[in-house]
Amino acid sequence: MQVCIVGLAASGKTTVFNTLTRGHAETGGFGGMTVNTGVVKVPDERLTRLTELFKPKREVPADVTYVDLPAPPSATDGRPADIPADQLARLRNADALLHVVRAFEDPAVAHPDGTVDAWRDLERLDLEFVLADLGVVEKRLERLEGSGRHGTQSEREQNERERVVLERIRPALTAGTPIRDLDLDTDESRIIRGFRFLTEKPVLLVLNVGEGQIPEASSVAAAVSDRYPHRHSRVVALSARIEMEIGELDDAEAEVFREDMGLTDPSLERVIRLSYELLGLLSFFTAGPDETRAWTIPEGSNAVDAAGAIHSDLARGFIRAEVVLVEDLLTLGSMAEARRNGKLRSEGKTYRVRDGDVIEVLFNV
Repeated sequence: MQVCIVGLAASGKTTVFNTLTRGHAETGGFGGMTVNTGVVKVPDERLTRLTELFKPKREVPADVTYVDLPAPPSATDGRPADIPADQLARLRNADALLHVVRAFEDPAVAHPDGTVDAWRDLERLDLEFVLADLGVVEKRLERLEGSGRHGTQSEREQNERERVVLERIRPALTAGTPIRDLDLDTDESRIIRGFRFLTEKPVLLVLNVGEGQIPEASSVAAAVSDRYPHRHSRVVALSARIEMEIGELDDAEAEVFREDMGLTDPSLERVIRLSYELLGLLSFFTAGPDETRAWTIPEGSNAVDAAGAIHSDLARGFIRAEVVLVEDLLTLGSMAEARRNGKLRSEGKTYRVRDGDVIEVLFNV
């Protein structure tokens, strides 16, 4: 899973990146012009307990790649200029967007517009994404109109299906409506999949609040969420600077600091959990003497999909899957006990994998 971190200048997006990745990327000034990439291991207590049970040679958690992109350049009127082509390419390759919006006051870090207005900044970058997608739609429609009767019958029919979907999308984008708000059916979504539209991607809004706003962070997030009813979006508020400082402490010190600040779960876990929800992902596990590992697949995946996530040979030669819920396995203490107690089941190709399944694939190639 790859998540692109975006935000206007002085929003604190690189501080959020450092918080999530435990990195030390330069913030502010020229640091904001750099692309930063970090891979984060997804914390999962279930995997930790499986490792304690099986005592394997290694533990492999799921991971998320975060890409911190430079803030878009500002035009002379103070609004963002067009997003550079290389940044657009990175954005289109992302599975989701993490949009950092400044909500903190700090005289030492001047806002480029002179005032802090989270809603204004949020709408500004959202508009840039809408315009970027609209430009792609209009350019493609021009090409389709120019192609006329060229190509084979099959190609013309395919072009016509694409044109119909794009003609439906264009007025929505013109009105400022993101594509993720449209009721596209499975076929329509498949037709436009190759465009990787920005406004089709799930978005996690991170409101970067100041230290003094931490007690009311949840109400700050709720207020923005009420005004941002777009589909496939979530809103969370946190103080990136404080969370980054906590991340540099050892576990015991961090726990005390969190209690003193009135913080609950670490921001890393909250952001990753919300990212999984947005993308409709689940985790299943494999466990044995050599390795315990967490795997990530889309919700609704079947046993063959899970086998393919492990290795294509397992999907190709799939016979059946031995499945037990991780909670049952941890309670009973072994696969043998799980089988003896009727908790280990044999499932076929169409079995729908559940979050927390421990799976052993039987195959023959």
